[in-house]
Amino acid sequence: MRASRQTPVTLFVDTSGWAAPVLRNTPNYEEMATFAQRVASSARPLVTTNYVLTEVVALLTSRSRLTRPMMLQFLQQIRQTVYVVHIDRQADLEAWTLLDQYADKNWSLVDAVSFVVMRQLGLQEAFTSDQHFVQAGFARVPS
Repeated sequence: MRASRQTPVTLFVDTSGWAAPVLRNTPNYEEMATFAQRVASSARPLVTTNYVLTEVVALLTSRSRLTRPMMLQFLQQIRQTVYVVHIDRQADLEAWTLLDQYADKNWSLVDAVSFVVMRQLGLQEAFTSDQHFVQAGFARVPS
């Protein structure tokens, strides 16, 4: 994983943090959209992973009404303004180990690698609607 502890990130953004305000088809999308606007106006440093962005692309491609150019522009804006951690072999292996250790949970590989990154960066909060982050010991915002 390419990450530096000197990077002043304070909030991890998961797939639903990016997608819910755009898709507007989840039960809590208004709350997610309001929170997204608050975060954007606060200039709070954000972090995500290339795994999360891969999941966002798949989700927006299959479920959104965005044109392809609009979707790519949205993702380019994320890539230019958010610290994107690129997952390396070691972080990937740690995520697989986490999945093995918590086989009773329905965590995805993207979830597990997000937990690995959050722990490595010392982050406690994730902008997500995914309850798996709470199961892993993190705070979900908005709660």
